[in-house]
Amino acid sequence: MLSLNKNLQKLVDIAQKTTKTGIGLMSGTSLDGLDIALCSFTGSGLQTSFKLLQFVTIPYPQSFKDEVQQVFARKTASLEQVTLLNAFIGNYHAELVLEALQSWNIAPDTVDFIASHGQTIYHAPKRLHGQQNFPNATLQIGDGDHIAIKTGIITISDFRQKHIAAGGEGAPLALYGDVLLVSQPGQSRILLNIGGIANLTYLPGDSDASKILCTDIGPGNTLIDAACRKYFDMPYDPDSAIANRGNINEALLTALFDHPFFTEQLPKTTGPELFSLAYVEKAQTKSGTTNISNDDLVSTLSAFTATSIINFIKTNIIVDDLNIFVSGGGTRNPFVMNHLKQAFTDTPIADTGELGIDPDAKEAILFALIGNEALCGEPVAIGNNPAVLMGKFSFGG
Repeated sequence: MLSLNKNLQKLVDIAQKTTKTGIGLMSGTSLDGLDIALCSFTGSGLQTSFKLLQFVTIPYPQSFKDEVQQVFARKTASLEQVTLLNAFIGNYHAELVLEALQSWNIAPDTVDFIASHGQTIYHAPKRLHGQQNFPNATLQIGDGDHIAIKTGIITISDFRQKHIAAGGEGAPLALYGDVLLVSQPGQSRILLNIGGIANLTYLPGDSDASKILCTDIGPGNTLIDAACRKYFDMPYDPDSAIANRGNINEALLTALFDHPFFTEQLPKTTGPELFSLAYVEKAQTKSGTTNISNDDLVSTLSAFTATSIINFIKTNIIVDDLNIFVSGGGTRNPFVMNHLKQAFTDTPIADTGELGIDPDAKEAILFALIGNEALCGEPVAIGNNPAVLMGKFSFGG
């Protein structure tokens, strides 16, 4: 009998362990920094249990953000820059992982795997690109081989490609983690994530898989942050100070909703490729609001995020026993959160910490979970979503 090479044997040994230690990495469209979640997993699928052992977000320096923004969400970009960043981000993320492990006094060789989302630079569902001869597509860079070699840890990456290959749009992937970790028979739950883009998973209390929904809703923080960068030289609106100073311009708010995305069939995905400052400027021109104050603009964009979430839930999820759990940077936006609470006065709203999941760490935990499934799980059929295991394996030697 032929023996396996050392890398494959190591993979088999890890897959057979009762408890695995994995790191989930998430770098979102807001480019705030790298989320690093060290988790332990026992079991897989619906029998998964996990513990968050450590978590940190390491902020990106402005120089890194500037490099990525040269190619981020642009229809045309330097192919050389994309190529260089693919290697650079892989190496840089590996350095940040090693930095985090050192700060936690954890040896790299005690970690079984890294699950790296990479950095999305372009998301192109067919509904957005509109080219009949081309399928859904997405691109995340930050090569997994570079992470594996530099850390010595088996790395699983490029998760979204399998989802697309199996008929999905590559997002949102939160569905898989939400179903496996936080379903609760007898209680209907919405897991709302307000990152750059807002998305949600609806988990019905009757556990009917055909009713489960996971979809993007619209902009989360992306337009608010973009306006703050352009008009205030600030990365975001701290404590909603700008939004609260301004007034909502109803004409502009109406124009912002004038796009087919909001009435397209569910589930659907989107990104900053659509919801950009160019989108806002077009709405301002259409509504005759190009001369409103910058404060009013940020206030209206904040209302756009909140209202799109409110309208979506009230239109598509009509149940009596609903509970809403929120994660992502939007949990720290008082303007958006207050609007949600005012709209759903009879619905409990809390962050995912109530479920034992750090709201800042949720997406990094998700990718660690998907990595664990790639190692030892089986495809889970959830409604009409692709039943696939996702991720490509890179070895450290």
